[in-house]
Amino acid sequence: MTSVQLDAAAPAPSLPTRALPSNTFSALSKQVRAAGLLDRARGFYFAMIAGLTLALGAIGAGMVLLGDSWLQLLLAGALGIVLTQFAFIAHEASHQQILEQGGGNERLGQVVANGVVGISHSWWNIKHSAHHANPNMVGKDPDIAKDTISFLEEDAAGRRGFLAALTRRQGYLFFPLLMLEGLNLHVIAIRSLIASPSSRTRTTELLTIALRLSLYVAALFLLFPVGLAFAFLGVQLAVFGVYMGASFAPNHKGMPIISAESKLDFLRKQVLTSRNIRGGRFMTFLMGGLNYQVEHHLFPSMPRTRLAEAQTLVRAHCAEQNLPYTEAGLIESYGIVIRYLNRVGLAARDPFDCPLRQRISAR
Repeated sequence: MTSVQLDAAAPAPSLPTRALPSNTFSALSKQVRAAGLLDRARGFYFAMIAGLTLALGAIGAGMVLLGDSWLQLLLAGALGIVLTQFAFIAHEASHQQILEQGGGNERLGQVVANGVVGISHSWWNIKHSAHHANPNMVGKDPDIAKDTISFLEEDAAGRRGFLAALTRRQGYLFFPLLMLEGLNLHVIAIRSLIASPSSRTRTTELLTIALRLSLYVAALFLLFPVGLAFAFLGVQLAVFGVYMGASFAPNHKGMPIISAESKLDFLRKQVLTSRNIRGGRFMTFLMGGLNYQVEHHLFPSMPRTRLAEAQTLVRAHCAEQNLPYTEAGLIESYGIVIRYLNRVGLAARDPFDCPLRQRISAR
């Protein structure tokens, strides 16, 4: 049995390029199904959606009653949190976790993602499905593709000018940059839909997002003075972006990167690239179940209420297979992400730096 020992504080190790023997996922899957852990939890999700809808209504009422006051920015932050929780619901609907029928999950996901959160459901599905199929695999996982942040040294090495300076400090700048991620997600949603082939889904999503955006912005400028309206929108988007990024980033960043030539079986590919976040039920609520990333990647259609129970089976199975099972505290995971991004960023060195200065800077 070949295993890969992981040190979260060290650079993520390379994985074997050959297929590993003994794919035992089918045995684990039978245990999970026999325990009823893939059964739907409709009551939980209906309660969550009802609670979030009431919270959304309360924030709207508060905006009207509070009037022209800078205390509105507290409501803007609360709105960012509630919209992120709705985004978790859309994510779970995309994975068929909520309803028995796939079509029902699809329609629910479209309503929540497009109509409430303002993000394209179809774009998210395509991107997220590619990530789940090949997490942390070079050239196949869109979550590690070159962007403002470089997740691969070869991408960082190609940076020049301002982007190179940013990349060299990208670990420290990662969370501040997330304040722009909320705006970025909305822009990407619209841009991706405009660029996609004509279809009923495309038209419906564009109209829904446009209507949602128009009503939201119109309400802000009708209720508040111009300066307060812009401030409210800015705070809401910043909180939404940071909350989303802080929930998704700890799960894979700093874990092993899989080369395009690697041929790992499903169990090892998912477990070796995923990191769980400790914290129990509170963390499950806070992160929408993403804290059980290992279990979520192995069983994407499993409702979040079953993930803790599944962890017991998955952890035991990994121990039997001598397969590393990675967990970290939330703050610890953020430290790992920052160190990893800074380590990758060192590849974007100033071309005028001498080797001695580079070695000193890296210490």
